[in-house]
Amino acid sequence: MLVDLPPGLDYNEWLASHTLALFDHINLVYGTISEFCTMTGCPDMTGPGLRTYLWFDEKGKKTRVAAPQYIDYVMTFTQRTVSDETIFPTKYANEFPSSFESIVRKILRLLYHVVAHIYHCHFREVALLGLHAHLNCVFAHLTLLNQRFNLIDPKETEILGDLEAALLGDSTSAPSQTLAIQETPTTTNTSSSTT
Repeated sequence: MLVDLPPGLDYNEWLASHTLALFDHINLVYGTISEFCTMTGCPDMTGPGLRTYLWFDEKGKKTRVAAPQYIDYVMTFTQRTVSDETIFPTKYANEFPSSFESIVRKILRLLYHVVAHIYHCHFREVALLGLHAHLNCVFAHLTLLNQRFNLIDPKETEILGDLEAALLGDSTSAPSQTLAIQETPTTTNTSSSTT
């Protein structure tokens, strides 16, 4: 229900509202752990399964950059894009560009990379700050939006497939697995830690 397009609402308007919400939430989560994501600690932008993300500049040139730099590029690009009235119109009677869905696809793919990096390299800090449930909720939102409208290439999302199945459930995962994932990181008492 969170991502189903309501009757009578413009598809692009729906994508815009979800993209803005996801950008804001992912930016907030990353902001809480950004001090742990350093050039020396995260010299490459990595995700699970030895995935390394390269940055493509405006000319299409691939560059290997440290995670904080990559994420800064993502957030700067996204902020600039969502603030552009010709792409994300806010005034009445202004139209979305014909390329709007492809722009949203790029933004969501880049935000997915940020989420993958947070889970892969900084989940411990997220859990210690008690923000794992929020991160899981944001990831579920992004995943459900993608499942509903096929916005991110499956090759990009396969690296977090197990987490997706655990959080959102499927025919093989039991509800208790989801609960265990959410409860385990909150254990900070060493005598009862199950990690």
